[in-house]
Parts: sequence; structure tokens; C-alpha cells
Amino acid sequence: MKLTILGGGGFRVPLVYEAAATGATGLTIDEIVLQDVEPSRLRTIERVVEELGAELRAQGRTVGTLPRLIATTDLREAVAGADFVFSAVRVGGAEGRTVDERVALDLGLLGQETVGAGGLAYALRTLPVALEIARTIAEVAPRAWTITFTNPAGIVTEAMRSVLGDRVVGICDTPIGLVRRVSRLIGEDVDAPDALDRIGIDYVGLNHLGWLRGLSVDGQDRLPGILADNGALEQIEEARLVGFDWVRAMRALPNEYLYYYLFTQQARERILEAGTTRGEFLVEQQGRFYRQAAEGAGSEACCDGPLATWRATLHERESTYMAESREADEERRPEDVAGGGYQEVALRLMTAIASGRTERMILDVGNAPAGSSEGSPSGSPTTAPSAADPSGRIVPQLPADLVLEVPCLVDGDGVHPQAVGPVPLEQLGLMAQQRGAERCILEAATVGDPVRARRAAWEGFSTHPLVRSVDLGGKLVDAYARRQPAVGRLLGY
Repeated sequence: MKLTILGGGGFRVPLVYEAAATGATGLTIDEIVLQDVEPSRLRTIERVVEELGAELRAQGRTVGTLPRLIATTDLREAVAGADFVFSAVRVGGAEGRTVDERVALDLGLLGQETVGAGGLAYALRTLPVALEIARTIAEVAPRAWTITFTNPAGIVTEAMRSVLGDRVVGICDTPIGLVRRVSRLIGEDVDAPDALDRIGIDYVGLNHLGWLRGLSVDGQDRLPGILADNGALEQIEEARLVGFDWVRAMRALPNEYLYYYLFTQQARERILEAGTTRGEFLVEQQGRFYRQAAEGAGSEACCDGPLATWRATLHERESTYMAESREADEERRPEDVAGGGYQEVALRLMTAIASGRTERMILDVGNAPAGSSEGSPSGSPTTAPSAADPSGRIVPQLPADLVLEVPCLVDGDGVHPQAVGPVPLEQLGLMAQQRGAERCILEAATVGDPVRARRAAWEGFSTHPLVRSVDLGGKLVDAYARRQPAVGRLLGY
């Protein structure tokens, strides 16, 4: 079995390799191909992975022989004949992220990677690349399943589905991390073999914009009891982020990224108080890692080589995640850091499809199957939502081809989205406004006419729920076009 990782020089790639090499999900992978457009970063991660593989073999933690490792900068070579493709590209690198964040901050808006103006700018330069990747996969690996972690995951998945249909799935580790924390509080394991029959999950939203509205055990919803218990809520990071009274008022636990929608000004002020954005922190931190690893030197704390340097850097990265949501002297709790990770989600998805073993996951999928009369394009491999709506839509009020983040069953026949409860207007409205803005950005990225592209981008930025200003929308378009070369070319600057 061949697994291709696009963005193979990315910092978190060793996590995927470790999960695959140790057979964490019971699946044996024969070949792993790392592909990246940056040769130096690719070689650095290749060295980390080689050292990691030797360590795993010495510790007896591998399942059989290690997967054959190949590194290449050639996309077609990497993808050809792949069974699974993990897409984790970051167009523009961490340096591009700093521009996304600073442009928004300078205009008095939230500067964050996937949320608000920064997320739209990220999408604008990423979508053409994502579509090129999808077309290449369709040509040289038409039977491959594509699992994308590329942010903003919802609209990127939506764009790639126009080429690959239901064989592309978006993933994120934050929803299942929330579900696991809640299930532990009531003494249940949502991943246990009998959980499919006993535990029900009502989660709905978009990527980085969703809500856990119910968690039932043997037909009884246990979430109201958790919301009423301050001691239980204290153990849930998302509840601490937005406040106990608010989650009780909403009768739901939010995805952690809703913090940015509910406390926008506070988040912006904390970012400014910190003096550096998250992107600027990562440029410095990961730049240091790549330099040290390339030179074969470790950090001050870890001087044993690329792998030790990577681990020290990873710990710092994870512990400082979403620092602006906490007080300056508040550290992230270990139980919040340990959420399984996107690599575990990806491997579980891959294993279920390859082995036929049924898994329940929260994934980014089409509101209706791509091969149904409601979906697009026709003739694609289909999934079968169990929603009661006659059209087959999971959320009847939203377009069939819109990508939602919902519970799914995954097995050898593919990905099967599950029915969710009715979506109230306040949730539906926020989802519709968010994706409406993103779809304008998708039009700007694909229309091929700079005049129409600028108009679509202006509409997208102006109507986003964290912008809501025609004047600021125009200023954002101009600033990003002038400071991001890829955006400037797209918009004819």
C-alpha cells in the first residue's frame, strides 16, 4: 500500500510517519512518499523521519519492516499509483501566514490563520494549488482516496470535491478531541468497540465552526448534565474558553475556534499585547528548527540530533497553541494537548476504508453525495447520508455541494455521513454567512478574469462575519494583493 504525503517537508509529518510505522491503527503501509516544493525542508524532515524509523525499529515498535521512504519534489511522481494521498500543503509557508495575520491586525481586525480575513487570504492563494493537486490525482491516481488537512479545510475540501467527488475528505482533530473529553467525563470511551451501538453524537458545523449539541448513551442525552456541572465544565477546554454560563445558555459545547467569533476584540487585543502573531512565532521557532536540523545540531535542551530537536520544538509548539485564548501566565493543560492529533484521525480513516472495519469519525464531507441527483459531479463514487431529508442532504437548508463537518461512519464502502438534529437559526445563519464569503473567494480564485476576481474577492472579504464592512473589505483586497505576490497575480495587480 502506497501513502503519499503532499507537503512532506512540513513540521508535523513525522507524527504521521510514526503512526503509520508503528501500525497504530492496525494497517500495514509498504511505501511512504514525501513530496514538497522546498527541497531543503523536505531533506530535513526526511532526516528526522529516518532517525525516527531507526529508533522505532530498535525499540521493537514497528509492525514488520519499516515502510519504504521516498522523498521527491515532483507532484506527479509522488501521486502516481498512490492508494491514499494526504494533502498538507501550506502555500506561501509560515511567512505567508504572517502577512495574513498582520494585514488584518493593521486594519483593526482579527489576525488569525484560518478565521476571518486571514483565513480568506490563505484560501485565496491555496485554492488554485489545491485544484491543481486534485486534477493531478484524478489523472494519475483516480482510485486514490485523498485526505486533506490543508487549511482552510472546509472550502479547500469543497473545491477539491468538484474534481474528485466523494473520494476527497477533509479532516480536523478538534471535533473528535472535544467528543473524547466529554465522553471521558461520563466514564465512556467513544472509540470502544461497542460505542457504535451505545453512544450517539450530535455534532454539526463547518470546519473550525461547529457545535457538540448532544452525547447520548443508551438513548439518554448526557450533555445537559455536563453543562449543569461546573466541575465537569472545568475539565473541558472549550467551556473554559467561552464561559460556563454561555455554553449553558446555548445548550451546546463549541468548537474551540468559536472563541474567535465570540471574543473577537479580546483575541485581537491579546495578540497585539503579545507583540508577535502566531505566524511570526512559528517563522522564528520553526526556522530555527530547520536550520539546526540541517546543520545536525540540537537545541540547547536537546543536543542529540534532528529528531531530538524536532521533539523539543513540537512540545513548545503544542503547549503555546491558541495562547491568545488564555491569560498571559496560564499554561495549556496536558490533557488539552493530548487530543490524538490529526495524524491519528487520518490513519483511522485510512484504515477503515482499507480494512472494512467500521469507524465513527467527525469529517468534512458534502451535504449530499457527489454522485446523487443533488450533488456534483455526477458519476463520482457515492456515500449515503442517513439523513431523513428526501433530497439526501444532511442539513436541508444548505446547498447540496456545501461541505459540512459532521459525524460519519467509515468502512470499506467509503464514508457515510450521519443524520444530525435540526440546526437552529443562529447556527445556520453563521454557517451560511461564513461559507458564503468563502465561496466568493473560491470564485475569485478560479474565475480567470482579474476584474471579476477582484469583485468576487471584495464581496468575500466584505461579507465575512468577522469583517462585515464594504470599506474594510476593499482595503483587505488591496493590501493582500500588494503584499502576497500569488494573490496579486490572481487579481491582476
